[in-house]
Amino acid sequence: MAEHWPEGPAADEEAARKRYDADMRAMRGSLRELFRADLTDAHIGLGIVVIVGVLVGLFASPVAGALVFGAFTALFLATLLVMRLQGIRGREAGRRAYLFTFGWGQWF
Repeated sequence: MAEHWPEGPAADEEAARKRYDADMRAMRGSLRELFRADLTDAHIGLGIVVIVGVLVGLFASPVAGALVFGAFTALFLATLLVMRLQGIRGREAGRRAYLFTFGWGQWF
């Protein structure tokens, strides 16, 4: 199968492949940095969930507030289960599940 390169048919395939691999590494590094969260970010996310859950419970109904808490608890437990299935144990599994569940707090 003939590959089509942006430089045309006389392109150096090895140089183009190296350039592509370098661009992909740079893009993946940028995405990792964008989605990286620390415990402070996760604490902010948890705080927002608690505030929203309490406000929903007060103004809508206690059942709706419990649903907010229940949804995040289910997400945390599912993530913790996935971490355990991957072989990550103990505090590290809990930390990763916590960061995944509440790490979005970095955007507030």
